[in-house]
Amino acid sequence: MRIAVITDVHANLPALQAALSVIRVEGCDAVYHMGDAIAIGPHPAECMDLLLSAPNVHPIMGNHDAWFAYGLPKPQPWWMNDGEVVHQRWVHAQLDPSLRSVVTQWPYVVQETFEGVRVALLHYEPAATASGFASFRRDYGPSDLDRVFGRHKADIVLYGHTHIASNVSGRARYVNPGSLGCHREAVARFIVLECIKGRYALEKRAVPYDDRALLEAFKERRVPERAFLYRAFFGGRYGSGQTQ
Repeated sequence: MRIAVITDVHANLPALQAALSVIRVEGCDAVYHMGDAIAIGPHPAECMDLLLSAPNVHPIMGNHDAWFAYGLPKPQPWWMNDGEVVHQRWVHAQLDPSLRSVVTQWPYVVQETFEGVRVALLHYEPAATASGFASFRRDYGPSDLDRVFGRHKADIVLYGHTHIASNVSGRARYVNPGSLGCHREAVARFIVLECIKGRYALEKRAVPYDDRALLEAFKERRVPERAFLYRAFFGGRYGSGQTQ
């Protein structure tokens, strides 16, 4: 069994297209997207359409997907400033409202056994918070991740949400491929998991893509808060963004 695992596409169409092109060549049996198909990037509708139409893709719920499906949290939480609310409303306006009923069907957790290997796939641990997920720190070690993901009976836990690639062994192996769509470099990151007879192997991928079209779409579509997004999610590779 050979699966590709991507996460946090965040409306970056060139990155998603590059990754899926390589995944097709890899001959994977399935693709799992572990949440946050939309927001941040300029292509929410196109990325949603591609994930829903590509064969053997299994979407999982992320916080940005849930905010589209169920609405933004009310009252507005302290960590969601007015600029983010404007951005989220722009994102939701780009999407066909009928897709809300589709996204509500996405699971928060997928638990599978592939060739005897127990695998849990999720955006992050669900919780009764305004984001819908447990809080996190980017420096979590094995004991922290054991606590966060302890309820899952799995040999390997695959997750996203933090945008940072990570590979930590505790009671299970906890692997985050890193955000596919948000990175300081124009590379689409994902992993390929191969399972056979109770054993598994993980391979990291980082596929380069031409991100000139991404920048042009940010500008042409006048994506709200794009200057902040350039700095916070793309390592400032588009400059300050003040005149863009």
